[in-house]
Amino acid sequence: MRAIFNKMQLKGSKEQYIMKYEKEINRRKSFAIISHPDAGKTTLTEKLLLFGGAIQTAGAVKSNKIKKHATSDFMEIERQRGISVATSVMSFEYKGNLINLLDTPGHKDFAEDTYRTLTAVDSVILVIDSVNGVEPQTRRLMEVCSMRATPVIVFINKMDRDGKNRFDLLEEIEAELKISLHPMTWPINSGKEFKGVYNLHDKSLRLFTASTKADDEDVVAIGDLSSPVLQQKVGDRDADLLREDVELIDGVYGALNPADYLSGAIAPVFFGSAVNNFGVQEMLDTFIQIAPTPRDRETSVRKVQAGEDKFSGFIFKIHANLDPKHRDRIAFMRVCSGRFERNKYYTHVRLDKDVRFTNPYTFLARTKDIVEDAYPGDVVGLFDTGNFKIGDTLTEGEKFYFTGIPTFSPEIFKELVNKDPMKTKQLEKGIQQLTDEGVAQLFTQFGGNKKIIGCVGDLQFEVIQYRLLQEYGAACEFRTLPFYKACWLTSTDKNKLNDFLRYKQQNAAEDKDGSPVYLAQSEWFLNTEITNNPDITFHFTNEVNK
Repeated sequence: MRAIFNKMQLKGSKEQYIMKYEKEINRRKSFAIISHPDAGKTTLTEKLLLFGGAIQTAGAVKSNKIKKHATSDFMEIERQRGISVATSVMSFEYKGNLINLLDTPGHKDFAEDTYRTLTAVDSVILVIDSVNGVEPQTRRLMEVCSMRATPVIVFINKMDRDGKNRFDLLEEIEAELKISLHPMTWPINSGKEFKGVYNLHDKSLRLFTASTKADDEDVVAIGDLSSPVLQQKVGDRDADLLREDVELIDGVYGALNPADYLSGAIAPVFFGSAVNNFGVQEMLDTFIQIAPTPRDRETSVRKVQAGEDKFSGFIFKIHANLDPKHRDRIAFMRVCSGRFERNKYYTHVRLDKDVRFTNPYTFLARTKDIVEDAYPGDVVGLFDTGNFKIGDTLTEGEKFYFTGIPTFSPEIFKELVNKDPMKTKQLEKGIQQLTDEGVAQLFTQFGGNKKIIGCVGDLQFEVIQYRLLQEYGAACEFRTLPFYKACWLTSTDKNKLNDFLRYKQQNAAEDKDGSPVYLAQSEWFLNTEITNNPDITFHFTNEVNK
């Protein structure tokens, strides 16, 4: 923090500023909530916001229909469909901590938005449905977390419904997600017989009453499980069963080692019912104690430490028309080091030019407030006139970019067809801006103008079509193309690469950055081309700002 001493605009002594700077970093916790659709992710998000005093009432999500619109779902199509299709950013205070919470899309069709969001957080809360257990999207999300060794806390939701045996569920999660678990609370029955959870750490019992919200009066301190108070509260049978379970758990797991959690080797587990606000506070209180503060990050040049004096940050998401009335475009930036300041000039590394921001925002879903400064771990919304792409880096002059922000191959490919030639400009602008957001990829066929949209799932096409019409007035349709996978191509022999692209013109394209891409019709065709072209490397992901 050597240069930090020279910031003359700061009041007070050098020591006071250093202490304030370190305090601001250490009190920040930035995490994402991830889950399979309908596991209760958005409901849990809002319960956390309630504890932080950020909202006064939460939206209820039942049977995929929203009675009251969820705070974190701000797009009209989300409110109509009852699902989250865009990452929402929310900040709130809790017990002296500033928590930056990113609520991600649960639907698999929007997985790439979630994958990229995971690059901007320091830890994750994974929501598991106790009825359905581990589901396909859960596996894919955990694979991304494992790749990055991201610390994970597991919240097993819907304990008030008849679900799987708690021991069987833990075994399934460990086997399917390839992670070791450590129970922090333990349920007393489930479904109609659900009576509460026992906190293994502070030896307390939180009692559950159906159709009511948990409060402090429901907590009973039980220093010794042999206490007759336990029988009085849950009955003889369940008291005996809880004692057996806790004895077994203590023998197998012992005390949690926070270092194992921080390294991603162990995932603490909590049980509860988010819709009833039950078991959530125990998890939140543990989270603020053990979750990592802003972590150091790798760049193309060196590792950037969160405690450095020089500011740096990267763009992990772009959202056009966050407020359709104002046609705005917001770039979401994760602060990685130093102190970001309003109206100060910073270097846009890719464009090699200085930029400044007069109205940087922090978010509470649809509402946003102008901020004067931000610290590592914070997510700031920057008004963007088209200068930013995902992966762009801002610094105080140093030339590097943050690594580990990949683009994945789409799974479905469709040609974009303009239904109204009078709105060609609007369609071009709209598809450029929407694909800048990263939820879909735009390819242009080699040697032609055919626009190909690549997505992870069909629902993305529906959202793109809807937003193009609603936000840009451009009507379009999509025609399915027979492609299996997109592979980015590199070669040390440019002539061979160009010859391949000409020969495979029907299957060759460029992405938005002009990088060559091979669109394989099947796994067999792909393997054949890899074998027949040893001088060309086929990449299944494309590093942003490579």
